[in-house]
Amino acid sequence: MINTHDRYSLAAQEDRCSPRTKLTIPAQLRASGGRPFRTVVHDLSISGFSAAAINRMHVGQLCWLTLPGLESLQAEVVWWDNCIAGCAFAELLSPIVHDNIIARYTSGGVFRPIA
Repeated sequence: MINTHDRYSLAAQEDRCSPRTKLTIPAQLRASGGRPFRTVVHDLSISGFSAAAINRMHVGQLCWLTLPGLESLQAEVVWWDNCIAGCAFAELLSPIVHDNIIARYTSGGVFRPIA
């Protein structure tokens, strides 16, 4: 039987095979123990995001992303490069919520294949 963490890891790896949606979303990011700051999300998937981070963020550091109209989403920093942080959500983002965000911030909309 696969535990929850293993299912998340598997889903996150599968998600990396599909293209992440490039976009620009004004948001707020707060690193563990820090104060929230304004950021811009550059791409989004059901398993994570990348966003601007002027201050150095460290791999393994917990953070919280607040997108307009949503509650804060917990994530973990996976990489940091040249003031951009790549983070994995603690829980996969609902595909419905993901699609609504994408539709709001892109002009093309989102089309999921029927399984």
